[in-house]
Amino acid sequence: MSGELSESFMVSSDSPLVVEVTRGRLVESRHRGAAVVSDGEGAILARWGEVDRPVFARSAVKPIQALPLIETGAAEGFELGDAELALAAASHVAAPEHLAELERWMARIGVGVGDLECGVHPPLDAGTAAALAREGRAPSALHNNCSGQHLGFLATAIHEREPKRGYIGRDHPVQRRVRAVLSAYVGRDLGSASEAIDGCGIPTLALPLTALARAMARFARPEGLGPARAAAAGRLWAAIVNRPDMLAGSGRVNTQLIEAGRGGLIVKGGYEGVYLAALRARGIGVALKIEDGAKRAAEAAIAALLVRLGALTDGTPACVPAELLNCANRPVGSVRVRWPEPRA
Repeated sequence: MSGELSESFMVSSDSPLVVEVTRGRLVESRHRGAAVVSDGEGAILARWGEVDRPVFARSAVKPIQALPLIETGAAEGFELGDAELALAAASHVAAPEHLAELERWMARIGVGVGDLECGVHPPLDAGTAAALAREGRAPSALHNNCSGQHLGFLATAIHEREPKRGYIGRDHPVQRRVRAVLSAYVGRDLGSASEAIDGCGIPTLALPLTALARAMARFARPEGLGPARAAAAGRLWAAIVNRPDMLAGSGRVNTQLIEAGRGGLIVKGGYEGVYLAALRARGIGVALKIEDGAKRAAEAAIAALLVRLGALTDGTPACVPAELLNCANRPVGSVRVRWPEPRA
């Protein structure tokens, strides 16, 4: 089996992993979580906590949601490059380089900011937010961290000669294609999956971590899904590892981890403490959820898990759990992950 792990890693525990934040000698905070490592056939290679409980993957599943952009021929038809394809799977920070690529993309497909149905929030990039404040301008939908994904939806609808308006609705052909490709990757019918609305307005499905890890394993090794789907996944993989700066931004955890993986790793996080990862060489997927939705715990846990898996080949990025520094840059504690003991 390509995804086999060392015997020391193979664990089966109903107990959750725990992320501890210490200050001095005391544990100041604890965050509980669940995680699973799977191959593309659904075999569980390692697990911690309640991995069968459905969770909303949120933005962590964007790489799979972006695949119809390539599968329909829209990416080729509009001559989209690595930057646009990575943005289609991104939760970007609206840094100047992101906005420049998004504006060029809009012009190429003939849409404007008013066509985006993702809503508006302040840019996550501090420099962009400060520039807007200085100029007395309000943020637009283009500053939304999901605007690249929504441009991908629009590009697909335009290529397929479908209505642009309402592309976020569950019954629009764009979202039907997204559900179909996600169903193929998780290996199950999603008709009975619990559904809600994500922050950017699109449907979000609740799936067990086991199914999400299997989907990411198939994203790493999609050959069993047919040549067309494998080619699309390979094209998107190449775009993301070539332009990890577009997937998130400088200094962001997703970007740091992908850079450290040197082409063999894709990582994507989502709100409320979810992370998914795909490891190409082993053909395995990882899914993780922090119960209380804490971002710092999710980032620490996914980084520590990827270190444990030996997936980071280009040194240890700054996001891996380590010392906790205060405002004077002095160590005052640590962030660490506690793995439960294997079940007897």
